[in-house]
Amino acid sequence: MTTEIATSGERPITPAAAAEIARLAARAGAARGLLMTVVGFAGSKAENALEALPDAAKDAIEAATERALEFAYRGAEAAGKAQRAPEMGRHGHALAAVVTGAAGGFGGLASAAVEIPVTVGIIFAAIQKAARAEGFDPADEAVRRQCLMVFAAGDPVDPADDGVNTSFLMSRAMISGASLHRLIATVAPRLAAALTQKLAAQAIPVLGSVAGAGINYAFTRYYQDLAEIRFALMRLARDHGEAAVTAAFRQDRGLVAPK
Repeated sequence: MTTEIATSGERPITPAAAAEIARLAARAGAARGLLMTVVGFAGSKAENALEALPDAAKDAIEAATERALEFAYRGAEAAGKAQRAPEMGRHGHALAAVVTGAAGGFGGLASAAVEIPVTVGIIFAAIQKAARAEGFDPADEAVRRQCLMVFAAGDPVDPADDGVNTSFLMSRAMISGASLHRLIATVAPRLAAALTQKLAAQAIPVLGSVAGAGINYAFTRYYQDLAEIRFALMRLARDHGEAAVTAAFRQDRGLVAPK
């Protein structure tokens, strides 16, 4: 299995590669789906409960998100060194997130907040699985950093932010050059905003259990889809050049006018 991320042996984009990029672009446009729209609606209905929270509480959610991201990252590093990564199948991580979401939502906001690190860890594992499927070694630090950046590729509960304004092929120099703390500090606010909406939808005890299960499933599938798109594009970029693949992807997403 390769750990190579940098472009090597660039070739012109073939018709097959162009067709795959077009499919990935269409998939990116549909990543949120109906379920994520429902999640956003559910969160907005309970948003007033969180609006009443003091700024210190909101800051605490972001701080908890940073800790959860670092814990997931460090845990993945340890698991990689131990060479143990249990196979959970295509939907295994999403189903595991359903269980944690149901448990987290049962006690309302208090238990939902405690559940955040577990859910983030499950989603990070699903992202790593997507990297592995495209031939990248998720134990490699550069790949784990790319996994981390998936959380910055769009807000799952904001219809105005579907990830198209954040490049799936971000500068390798930025990702590899920044410290881990700085990288997490870049990602955490976007993920914390999504998790805040999630907590809002889980704020009602017992009923929040149902919401938590559905939302966790949706969140996991959303980030898993983004990861599968991201690492497929990285594989194509390795063969055909990052600039060419990025340009083709952006054009297929309608971000630039066709030539």
